[in-house]
Amino acid sequence: MEFGTPVILSCSASIVGKKEGEGPLGQLFDQVGQEDMFGAKTWEEAESTLQKEAVALCLQKSGVKLKDVRYLFAGDLLGQSIASSFGLAQYETPLFGLYGACSTSGLSITLGAITVAAGLAEKVMCVTSSHFASAEKEFRYPLEYGNQRPLSASWTVTGGGAFLLSAKRGEKDRAQISAVTPGKIVDYGLKDSMNMGACMAPAACDTIYQHLQDFGRKPEDYDKIVTGDLGYVGQQALLNLLSQKGIELGNRHMDCGIEMFDQNTQDTHAGGSGCGCAATVLSAFLLKKLEEGEWSRILFVPTGALLSKVSFNEGNTVPGIAHGVVIERIPGAGKKD
Repeated sequence: MEFGTPVILSCSASIVGKKEGEGPLGQLFDQVGQEDMFGAKTWEEAESTLQKEAVALCLQKSGVKLKDVRYLFAGDLLGQSIASSFGLAQYETPLFGLYGACSTSGLSITLGAITVAAGLAEKVMCVTSSHFASAEKEFRYPLEYGNQRPLSASWTVTGGGAFLLSAKRGEKDRAQISAVTPGKIVDYGLKDSMNMGACMAPAACDTIYQHLQDFGRKPEDYDKIVTGDLGYVGQQALLNLLSQKGIELGNRHMDCGIEMFDQNTQDTHAGGSGCGCAATVLSAFLLKKLEEGEWSRILFVPTGALLSKVSFNEGNTVPGIAHGVVIERIPGAGKKD
């Protein structure tokens, strides 16, 4: 789906936890928590705080008033999306609650951009979050259990990201969204919840391949094709799957889960994942590359594993989904011009 007039990504904000702040991108995030409770009493409340504060920070940075934001598009990893509903209730703004697992940043931006492009809103806010401790309790084992994690396991990022989309240009816009490729569910029959990268890679392959086919483009038409949460294991699976279709990404591929942590110094095994992974890396790192003119166009493809503890315990497979968003440098911005 290509927009006749690009949707403006006016502003964004990123907030991460202590471990994420110690990683390679630590200096780029807007805020880094000194402790992962963020002043809350529970892990779930801490994640709600991430969303609430990310929206507040985005509004502050943009100078936009809350009353001018028509809709909120938000989601998280917790049951019934409680991080979003409890975190954003105080804003008293119409909310579309979403669930796309770790692809939620792509899902929210896709739907927000379609809404703006259709002329149904002048400004919308897209927000998502994840928290390592709340996700472990939701999908695997409480931290107190002390279970060992296999090398294929990824580390859920503690972080929240918010993005303000607008119909009109402003003075400090970050980028523009020219097209989206919504993904479909892809299920290769994998059942290993400790290897999310492998479970999500087929969906990433499908969306990237479909996008290139739909738009008649090649990987070379993008400075980077960026997945959200595949990590080292999923990255190799993706490259192999695309190669079988005659598409070679090589070093044009980047994964937010790989960029988030230092594999040599941080005990995160396969890399980062979670709704907050792609969202915070997009806000802090990817958009910066576009603003500075180092890149002109990227394909942003957050990936999600559509499982729950119920489906897993009943022996079901782990389907995947991925949503593609074309994000471009605004003409006239950055050092290239």
